[in-house]
Amino acid sequence: MTKQIQDAYIVAATRLPVARRRGMFRNVRPDDMLAHAIRSVMAQAPGLDPALIGDVVVGCAMPEAEQGMNVARIGLLLAGLPDTVPGVTVNRFCASGLQAVADAAARIRLGEADAMIAAGTESMTVMPQIMGNRVAINPAIFEREANIGIAYGMGLTAEKVAQRWQVGREDQDVFAAESHRRAVAAIAAGKFRDEIAPYAIREHLPDLESGEVKLKQRTVDTDEGPRPDSSLEALARLRPVFAAQGSVTAGNSSQMSDGAAAVLLVGEKMLRQFDLKPLARFAGYAVAGVPPEIMGIGPVEAIPRVLKQAGIGKQDLDWIELNEAFAAQSLAVIRTLGLDPARVNPLGGAIALGHPLGATGAIRTATVVHALRRENLKWGLVTMCIGTGMGAAGLFERV
Repeated sequence: MTKQIQDAYIVAATRLPVARRRGMFRNVRPDDMLAHAIRSVMAQAPGLDPALIGDVVVGCAMPEAEQGMNVARIGLLLAGLPDTVPGVTVNRFCASGLQAVADAAARIRLGEADAMIAAGTESMTVMPQIMGNRVAINPAIFEREANIGIAYGMGLTAEKVAQRWQVGREDQDVFAAESHRRAVAAIAAGKFRDEIAPYAIREHLPDLESGEVKLKQRTVDTDEGPRPDSSLEALARLRPVFAAQGSVTAGNSSQMSDGAAAVLLVGEKMLRQFDLKPLARFAGYAVAGVPPEIMGIGPVEAIPRVLKQAGIGKQDLDWIELNEAFAAQSLAVIRTLGLDPARVNPLGGAIALGHPLGATGAIRTATVVHALRRENLKWGLVTMCIGTGMGAAGLFERV
């Protein structure tokens, strides 16, 4: 007998405040961040028995070292979930967290599970690969010119996009300054309050005078990246960092960050059984490939695909979380698809708020579903470009 596809609903979504690389989470492990996100999201559905969670799917772009060893399983056990609950780590680079949400929703929609947790975690402070300690590129990549783009650094792909789509330096800096302005205003207005799970940092530090090791504790609840003093003048003074005559700088690129988030999804049975109130319905997901050397343009291919799934148009999108890997690629995507800039990243994006790679998709999912509820909007989108040439887009509907 053919099973009928059922809807998957997000009933809770939370994230940690995002930290700068080597910032407030410099001594916090990614599996501890993940555990806190999982505990916090379960706390938002206190009547739901954790033993009913069918699986925990966690996105991580660099699942090695402190965030290796199937960090999903380790994180859920550290969070105190029953050992009967399984966990799996998925990797689609920058879309890993969104892929986790899509995978969890698919299990529910197919009737394979009634409740799932999707999450993401990434510490760019601790992970070895991106920081250059050990990168093992296949030499065969350089044997065919068509594959050389695989080896390009992300900054160089942003330069390629800036050139091809004619996105100038001034436009990039204006976009970056606006990202900071929006993020700072959002924090001041308390817009992130409902989605952030404050984190208690415990650090053991030496007291040089007494010779003792003292415990220092503090609770953080605010994103560390946004800069109130960001200005066009300051951004204009920064030099290009990826090409001598280029336009991509540290100021108009996303920040390297540490963070984690978790999303609780259930089917209709669980909604009724535990009287859960959905924040949003998962409405679709699409991923598409593009040439690796212009990976930043990936959302241009993914967004139309997910809109077609839902039978809506871009004009129906009320809130768009477009991950700002670089101002150059963000502007290229916005202009190519004709997106309304006012609806794109209304609270700022990764240039200000940070981009903890594999966690970002889950983080931005938390942002969009809370925004839809808070602002009484209907359709929200999370989308991003992906290293080696891909784009992903997830669609959410407030119900």
